[in-house]
Amino acid sequence: MKTLSYLIARNCKVYFRDKGVFFVSLMAPLILLFLFVAFLGNVYRDSIRSVAEGFPLSDALVESVAAGWLISSLLAVCAVTIAFTANTIMVQDRVTGQAADIFVSPVPRSLVALGYFLSTFFVTAAICFVALGAGFIYIGVAGWRLSAADVFLTLADTLLLTLFGTALSSVVCHFLRSQGAVTGVQATVSAAYGFLCGAYMPIGNLATGLKNAIMFLPGTYGTGLLHSHLMSGAIAEAGEGLPAEAAAQIVKGMKDGFDCNLYFFGNAVPPWVCYLVLAAATALLVGVYVLLCAKKRR
Repeated sequence: MKTLSYLIARNCKVYFRDKGVFFVSLMAPLILLFLFVAFLGNVYRDSIRSVAEGFPLSDALVESVAAGWLISSLLAVCAVTIAFTANTIMVQDRVTGQAADIFVSPVPRSLVALGYFLSTFFVTAAICFVALGAGFIYIGVAGWRLSAADVFLTLADTLLLTLFGTALSSVVCHFLRSQGAVTGVQATVSAAYGFLCGAYMPIGNLATGLKNAIMFLPGTYGTGLLHSHLMSGAIAEAGEGLPAEAAAQIVKGMKDGFDCNLYFFGNAVPPWVCYLVLAAATALLVGVYVLLCAKKRR
């Protein structure tokens, strides 16, 4: 355990020692939050009003629902994209020859691989929780409507998505052998992942074929969990004071319209299935990473 802790600390120090990378990694979620608020906030507010057309919604409630969508989308994207940035240490060690020096030592290769994995997870989790803290502040300013259970489940969602992003980036980065390849993969993931996981726009707005295809991707279920836990409190308030039938109609319409409720080929996906899919995909990726490291060792 002492050797593993040294490896994790070494990888984290190497990552944070580069002030440029550290600053960009830390600021990227906050800049993305600003861009969401500045350029997409009004789009989401208008979408909320259109989904609830015919029902009275206060500006404060609309702002709260939009804040939940913005923060959940931000976390869903950052948990994966930052993991790819944090995993560059593994590739840089290969490029600079540091990996060869480490493997000459009596430290088992499996321990080195585990050190890379855990350091990536810790770095990604630290940055994501900074982003989550900023998100909670923004939600509080917009109008706090989260319960204690919502906060706890959001923390759990963030950890699970971070673990998924770490496993995915570890498998992909295992095959990279140059800094240029890392940069290309990071750019591709940053540009495409937000659309593929349903973070940038509701899945219901997409074409039927693309919508069905996206439901096969594990990240979609993590995004749906975040949407549900950060938006459900505000959405539930939209039905207060209305007859039971009208309240159920507006709540269901808003949850369907903003991916709090997910459907797989028309069948509703309960939250426990979302957790199961995301956990199973993470376990599968971790297993693939272990096999790749074992093959490399032989």
